[in-house]
Amino acid sequence: MDKITKTDAEWREELSPEAYRIMRQHGTERPFSHDSFPKASGIFHCAACGQPLFDSDTKFESGSGWPSFYEPATEEAVGETVDRSHGMVRTEVHCNRCASHLGHVFPDGPNPTGLRYCINGAALTFEPDQG
Repeated sequence: MDKITKTDAEWREELSPEAYRIMRQHGTERPFSHDSFPKASGIFHCAACGQPLFDSDTKFESGSGWPSFYEPATEEAVGETVDRSHGMVRTEVHCNRCASHLGHVFPDGPNPTGLRYCINGAALTFEPDQG
């Protein structure tokens, strides 16, 4: 996978203010503010670089207020970093292609993985399956 590196000014110009705040400054959108994606089959991509991140077949309703998935589209798509902000220890997830912040992963998801990738909707775009 080819890594994408851009200046802060380039990211600021390309992303919406909300996506920039979330993806480049490690922000979080309000719960229940951005899960308006269609319930169709398809792939969720990184809003910054277009990297495929999650398949709609792995999306589930977690009740958390953020789009939730139980596994990434591929093992290489999403990276993890320890996040010690806000007085707690969490596992941050980011796009492995452009290093954009996506959200966090928690060990309270459904089978088969038991994981809940809690992702900011502003960090995703959706491409429905053709057919």
